[in-house]
Amino acid sequence: MNKKLNIKEYLNVLAEPNRLAILSFLKDGEKCACEIHPKLKLPQNLSSHHLKILKDLGLLKSRREGNKILYSRNEKIIKNYQLELTKIII
Repeated sequence: MNKKLNIKEYLNVLAEPNRLAILSFLKDGEKCACEIHPKLKLPQNLSSHHLKILKDLGLLKSRREGNKILYSRNEKIIKNYQLELTKIII
């Protein structure tokens, strides 16, 4: 991700409870998209929408394994946002 960190966009994305739940669910490691929507009790298309938003912001990484798409947290970008937010608040 080469774009400048946008704290407002970051906070807006995290303000959505399902996106926070996705990030929390992925704390333990990589998960298939097929595991995410049942865990959140969301329709597949809605969980895909949230995954795309998180990925577009750089908070998630994905990779294809056969016919599955596996998602994981992008810890480097998450840490960068945390550091930027800390600079603003503290």
